[in-house]
Amino acid sequence: MANKLDSKIPSGSIEDKWTKSKFDYKLVNPANKRKHSIIVVGTGLAGASAAASLGELGYKVKAFCVHESPRRAHSVAAQGGINAAKNYQNDGDSTYRLFYDTVKGGDFRAREANVYRLAEVSANIIDQMVAQGVPFAREYGGTLANRSFGGAQVSRTFYARGQTGQQLLLGAYSEMMRQVDAGTVELRTRREMLDLVIVDGKARGIIVRNLITGEIESHEADAVVIASGGYSNVFFLSTNAMACAVTAAWKAHKRGAYFANPCYTQIHPTCIPVHGENQSKLTLMSESLRNDGRVWVPKAVGDKRHPNDIPENERDYYLERVYPSFGNLAPRDVASRQAKYRCDEGRGVNESGKAVYLDFADSIKRLGEDKISERYGNLFEMYEKITGQNPYKQPMMIYPAPHYTMGGLWVDYNLESTIPGLFVAGEANFSDHGANRLGASALMQGLADGYFVLPYTLGNYLGSTKLEKVSITNDAFKAAEHGVKQEISKLMNIKGNRTVDSFHKELGNIMWEYCGMGRNEEGLKKALQEIPKLREEFWQNVRIPGDANYLNVELEKAGRVADFMELGELMCRDALERKESCGGHFREEYQVDGEAKRDDANFCHVAAWEYTGENKASVRHTEELKFENVHLATRSYK
Repeated sequence: MANKLDSKIPSGSIEDKWTKSKFDYKLVNPANKRKHSIIVVGTGLAGASAAASLGELGYKVKAFCVHESPRRAHSVAAQGGINAAKNYQNDGDSTYRLFYDTVKGGDFRAREANVYRLAEVSANIIDQMVAQGVPFAREYGGTLANRSFGGAQVSRTFYARGQTGQQLLLGAYSEMMRQVDAGTVELRTRREMLDLVIVDGKARGIIVRNLITGEIESHEADAVVIASGGYSNVFFLSTNAMACAVTAAWKAHKRGAYFANPCYTQIHPTCIPVHGENQSKLTLMSESLRNDGRVWVPKAVGDKRHPNDIPENERDYYLERVYPSFGNLAPRDVASRQAKYRCDEGRGVNESGKAVYLDFADSIKRLGEDKISERYGNLFEMYEKITGQNPYKQPMMIYPAPHYTMGGLWVDYNLESTIPGLFVAGEANFSDHGANRLGASALMQGLADGYFVLPYTLGNYLGSTKLEKVSITNDAFKAAEHGVKQEISKLMNIKGNRTVDSFHKELGNIMWEYCGMGRNEEGLKKALQEIPKLREEFWQNVRIPGDANYLNVELEKAGRVADFMELGELMCRDALERKESCGGHFREEYQVDGEAKRDDANFCHVAAWEYTGENKASVRHTEELKFENVHLATRSYK
């Protein structure tokens, strides 16, 4: 099959591409907008902002989420802040520097044009959110406050104490609900997308399951937006909310949308360590903490003294030692690997030996406990509730954990997938972060896509595409609905002996062991033997109690785990094929003194996978990445 990867990057200088595009895009007459219908799947920051903007423009929007309220979307968990190039500090920031930092931070595996647009609209996002009432922190004189984040040497991160994601989501949610009240957005909660409907080669609708009644519903539209978030829950233990899944994106992949760079997983360095066999998720402590906290381990192997009893000269502030320019603000992939190295050396703390200290003693001494509480108080409270330790009195213990996924459905510059009419926004697409995401840029991308990109690009699609009227009586809808019902029936009738969670946990262990912080050829090949065997057992031995026609949480989880099984295999294949190290993808065979060794000659491209059928090998396509503004260079933070 022909390679369909046309990135549609506009011509002209990097600074003019988006401006030129906005002028060139087709417009939809205001009177005609209400004749067009758009489905938005997911109501986190990307989905809610897209639904609000498209509703405000006059389109008929249907928004779907698995939660009982969009306010429970996982975007609330991004606590630390949101980047924007406003340069309030006069510390050298600019749109170009934000662009440069993001391309470099992504280890030169993101598309330049998309990243520049992200930096360009970042200032608009802050204005928009302030206008919506988001309570960003302010300086004494009333200007918005900034702080620094990993991977940058300027202060460009806007924040609302330690609740930035929550406050931004409330802003986007409020705007969406205003449109619900105005009648332009119809909100359907507790619905999970289980298939994408294609008519005449275009995305024209979705099939969802009502998670309360079990009813299967069909919904038609002129275009579909997937903004369903990332897939870190493939690891079972992750910082993602339990409901985070790949299902919506995966179903679209199986209908023809290419899946790009699935092996790019971000391992976040500041999470509360694993404490037992029975936990189901990990808790993220915001990266903003590294702004005032110092990371260290004992110099001596096996030193089990209380941290407050270890004197300064017996501590190794390893990030400050190895990366003197960035210190504790080294980017996430680098900081995570260094924590792993220290623990592998036997200098990790905690009973498991898999933790390092994050110490605020110096900052408390310098700024006072009140100031630290003002900046991070809720995070400190959360840490104390979970661990029983007071971080004002002794260092926190942290360890890396799966947190964010840079892979996702492939999209072109217009955020359109390889299926015409299917657009993908936020973490669900692959486009802006390359092989590593810098802190405080996920919120930025979600809101940029929803508020400032899709309103233009979707309008261009609708204004330039001839769309016949379709209804849910179309054969394509009937066939998709039949397929969904068959899969649910198949799951319910297995009646095996193992719980869904036991399969998910075993899959997660395989993924973490062989496709986690470090990967190598031998391990990935082993994973590619074990995952198919586990998947086969799943379809023969999983047990789902209850009824499919009522609320059934185990059935919901089973469908998501079935998709994680297939995704996990693709992640390992992608990781095996990419014979280099970059960002969060660290192939142990390709390193220089513990740092990632990229292979630009052979792998400076996006890998996008085409689904070819059940039990058939996916086909790997590539999109060459060209760096004309930020020249390829070894990524160094020393």
